[in-house]
Amino acid sequence: MTVAFWCVLIALFLPYICTGVAKFSGGKFGPRQNHDPRTFLDNLEGFAKRAHAAQLNSFEINPAFIAAVIISDIVGNAQQVTMDVMSVMFITSRLLYIICYLADWAMLRSLVWFVGVGLIVSFFFVSVS
Repeated sequence: MTVAFWCVLIALFLPYICTGVAKFSGGKFGPRQNHDPRTFLDNLEGFAKRAHAAQLNSFEINPAFIAAVIISDIVGNAQQVTMDVMSVMFITSRLLYIICYLADWAMLRSLVWFVGVGLIVSFFFVSVS
C-alpha cells in the first residue's frame, strides 16, 4: 500500500479526533448527552465549538482529497513519490488547520485551508501528461 493511500486512512480519522476534543474538552459530555450528541455538539462554545467546527470541515474536505488521490492513482501519469509527498503535505496542512482552528488563529487557518485545497487541485495537474 502506498503512502498516499495511508494518508487517506489518516484523513478519515482526523475528524473523529476533533470530535473527541469537542466532546471531552469541556468535561460536559456524558451518558445523557450521548442520547443526542448532535444537539450537544451544536450547543458548544469556545474551544470545544471550534473543535466541532474543525471536525465538520474535515468531513467536508475529505471526499475531495480521497477522490484526488484515487483519480491520480488511476490515471497513473504522476510519479508515486510525488503523490506520496503531496499526500503527506495535505495531512500536514490538515493538522496545522486543526491546530489553527483550536487556537482561534482565523487568518492563518484560512491560509492553511487554501494550501490544502491547492494540494488537492495539484493532484489533477501532476496527473496530466
